[in-house]
Formats: sequence, C-alpha cells, structure tokens
Amino acid sequence: MSARRVAIVTGAGRNIGRDIALTLSHQDIAVAVIDRDGALAVAVAKEITEIHGEGSALAITCDVTDETEVQAMVANTVDVLGGVHYLVNNVAATDRGATVLDLSLSEWNRIFEICVTSTFVCTKWAARQMVEQGAGGAIVNIGSTSGYYGRANALAYPTAKSALFGLTKSMAIQLGPHGIRVNLVAPNRAGSPVGQDEINPARKTPNLIGRAAQPADIAHVVRFLLSNEAGFVTGADLLVDGGALLVGTGN
Repeated sequence: MSARRVAIVTGAGRNIGRDIALTLSHQDIAVAVIDRDGALAVAVAKEITEIHGEGSALAITCDVTDETEVQAMVANTVDVLGGVHYLVNNVAATDRGATVLDLSLSEWNRIFEICVTSTFVCTKWAARQMVEQGAGGAIVNIGSTSGYYGRANALAYPTAKSALFGLTKSMAIQLGPHGIRVNLVAPNRAGSPVGQDEINPARKTPNLIGRAAQPADIAHVVRFLLSNEAGFVTGADLLVDGGALLVGTGN
C-alpha cells in the first residue's frame, strides 16, 4: 500500500466535484478523479499532478450507474494509487420544468440512477475495499437543500436527494462496525447549476451570508468530514447553505 491516502471523487470534472478533488489533494491525499466525461477528468487530474507530482491523481472515465464499470474503477484506483480510504459521492443530475403530471418514467429513472444508484454501487465497492484494508475510512454523500423541502420546478431530483438522507444513515449504521464513517453535506446553489458549466449571474441566491455559495465552501466541509477532526461524526447530514433554508429559499 502507498503511504499516501487515497480518495475517490465522483463527478469530479467540474464545479463542486473539481473543488473537492483539488482541496483533498492539498492534504496530501491522492485523488481518483471520476467523471463520465473523460476529458474533464483528465483536465482536473492534470491540475493536481502539476502541483503535487506523479502519483497524486488518476483520471478515470466511468459511468457510475453501471456496477461493472464501478467495480473496475475501484480496482483501477487500488492498482494505480494503492488503496481506497475516502469516497465522495458527488455526481448528480436534475430534471427541470416537468411536474408529477408530465415527468416521463425514463427521466425519473435516469435521475435516480445518477443520484441514488451511483451512491449505492460506488459505496458498495469502495467500502468493500476499505473493509479489506482493515483501516476504516470515511464517505461523504453530496445531497441538496432540495431534499428537505422539494421544488416546484423539479420532481425526481429533490426526491432522489431526499432518499440520500436515509441511504446515508443506513450505510453509517452498517459500515460503522468496520470503522467507516458516512455523512452527508447538503449545499444550496453552489457554483453552476447541476449539469451546467456556466454560472448565471442573474441566479438568485438569497441567504443569511449575503453572497452566493462557492464550490470551495462545500469542498472545505467535505475535507473536514473526511478528516480525523470529524472522527466522532457519522450518520449526520450537514447543511452548507448559508442559511438559505431559514429564509425560505432552499428549494
């Protein structure tokens, strides 16, 4: 095993995922940069290796809803980087505009596969590796304030993000005996909208802090939850929303 600890970050090609990968790399953690868009994964891994040198990052193209691909992704991470100690289930997709009256079943299933099924299968195979290593580990799932109160302009996404609360708690219970902590972070409108590259300057982000959330705001909390400083925190869902829910804008 490598002396450097290893994190897998899904959806790490842009926005919150990219910042999480870069932030973890600054803690001398080697990062498997996972994205379905291989070019994005390579670009982020290159950013990391240019700063921290060879062996600090690995780009892997992976459809994280496909269990066979996920199993191969974890095996590749172990082969190249030397193990798995942390997992961040960040990848997401959203539906927009449709309601329960007209959302297609195929779109409903697509959102659940990306947001929920990916979290299940990535945790399954990464946690198996952690158990085999026998040194514990930590997992963070990225939720959303939409999972607390729902949304008028989306149905599958807030429902899927709500499901992550129960999934996180059950995984924390089941993996606790193996020394693996599992927590959830719930952002609100951090960086660009889900599935988009550009930040809309007209996008309203009212909260108690008085500014829009940045991907780094989420990345810093994820770093904390993965660290030993959060060694007594598991099964928790942590709002990182600037107080948006308190002013009624969390959805």
